[in-house]
Amino acid sequence: MQVLGISGSMREDGNTAFMVRALLDEVAKAGIETEYVSLAGKEIGPCTGCELCRKEDFCTIQDDWDGIAERMLEAEVVVLGSPTYYYDVNGQTKNFIDRTYSLYHRRRLAGRGGVAIAVQANTGGTRTVETIEGFLSTHEFISLGSVVGNGFAAGAVKNDGAALEAVHGIANRIAAHLGRT
Repeated sequence: MQVLGISGSMREDGNTAFMVRALLDEVAKAGIETEYVSLAGKEIGPCTGCELCRKEDFCTIQDDWDGIAERMLEAEVVVLGSPTYYYDVNGQTKNFIDRTYSLYHRRRLAGRGGVAIAVQANTGGTRTVETIEGFLSTHEFISLGSVVGNGFAAGAVKNDGAALEAVHGIANRIAAHLGRT
């Protein structure tokens, strides 16, 4: 699979899911294989700091993180989206990010393309993007852009024309990165 989109929202069909899927839909128009994963309903515990991952090269905690991490290792581009909670990513997304520490030791994610998506009610999305970009930068992803969508009520982000236009531009950058332009 070439592009993996991950929605960190606990609302399976919420605004963050819409934005991640909208980007994947745009990318698919260029004939690029995509896959969507929602963290909603998934059991993803926090990093416990046990450091066993240094020896095992993978997180030893057994939950839903493993399968998603394997999909991420197979992707050429990773899109990570999160709703904004108190000016930052939500807890589920933070747990997901923290557990990738186990992939950091050997730089197993380095060189992939990365995109950050945040959805805010009316503020805080910039910091949410900064957290996701910190994750991408630490793992040496190649930044392909970011977008902040506005939407509190269910489906409201669909009315954010600027965010949807940004999604279109990012899709073009992903296509170029993958040599599909």
